Amino acid sequence: MDLSPVFVAVAAFLSSLSGVFGDQLTVLRSPQYVTFREGQWPLAGEKVPDLVALTMGFSVQEDLDWPGLAAGSLFQRPRATALIAVRGVGSLDLPSNTSSYPLENPVPFTLDSVANTIHTLFAESTPVVLQLAPSEERLYMMGMANTVFEDLPVTLQQIRARLSQEGSVLHSLPLHSLSRNSEADLLFLSEVQVLHDISALLQRHKHLAKDQAPDLFSLELAGLEEIARRYGNDSPQFQDATKILASVLQKFADDVYGVYSNNAVVEVVTVKTFEAPLTRKSRSILESKQISNPGSPYNLAYKYNFEYAVIFNIVLWLMIILALAVVVIAYNLWNMDPGYDSIIYRMTNQKIRMD
Repeated sequence: MDLSPVFVAVAAFLSSLSGVFGDQLTVLRSPQYVTFREGQWPLAGEKVPDLVALTMGFSVQEDLDWPGLAAGSLFQRPRATALIAVRGVGSLDLPSNTSSYPLENPVPFTLDSVANTIHTLFAESTPVVLQLAPSEERLYMMGMANTVFEDLPVTLQQIRARLSQEGSVLHSLPLHSLSRNSEADLLFLSEVQVLHDISALLQRHKHLAKDQAPDLFSLELAGLEEIARRYGNDSPQFQDATKILASVLQKFADDVYGVYSNNAVVEVVTVKTFEAPLTRKSRSILESKQISNPGSPYNLAYKYNFEYAVIFNIVLWLMIILALAVVVIAYNLWNMDPGYDSIIYRMTNQKIRMD
């Protein structure tokens, strides 16, 4: 008896289960000109920064061979991208109209390369770049982020003090089995508070969303991982926390999408655990040597920059106008009556008569 079809069917079934229950990349919001195709194409964890760069219209060192992202518009680019990495859960109960893709080899990643590209290309503009991991008190801000998020609590002590103030999420969220006296629960609620405060501060500074410089937001949340470690994945605390986080993430995506007038990409990466410890190298944005293309030793510029669409339109329409002008002039010259329309003919004719 040939059992090969059975093994093939079982392998396909397990593959589909891994796409549903494994680590995922979910696109909550994206503009119409940034197209994510429907399908279960796996994406390598180390390629997430490249995906973010491509959705923002930047070049990458290596081509991203992933069919989930279609070719975007040459004339439009998102004004902002927000990426939230959630540790401790493989997937969340997010709306069905979102695009989700399985994540393979979920190694730790940062968006430092994307932030460096924004700093290089828009050094004279006012981009808003925020990278924050509340559980590790890791923070990086660039550009106008220092002004926009001046009042944002970033350390655990500041966030817990914010939870006790008026208007905190403790007064609006249904905590159910979550406790205000548990360290793991407070860490999770602190991260939820950070999402709420970022959304509120962006709504207060809507005018910054109209400039040409793109904005970048990268958040890493580990509160759900602490709850799972303390109570277990089957505990009511974990179930309540996942429901709260799914609702808060959807609201955060809607708020960011609205602030940027439907020109923002909001993505969520959910991983149960990273396969390697995160090593973050220190860097300074004030270094004198800025390499436009890190993959080239000759300090060459990128093939395309943010003004490519503008330059392309100028050259295209100028060539069209010049071509039409040549056609019109040639047509009129061909159908010209030399006896009436040509000043050269008249002057030559008078000179012949005088001679």
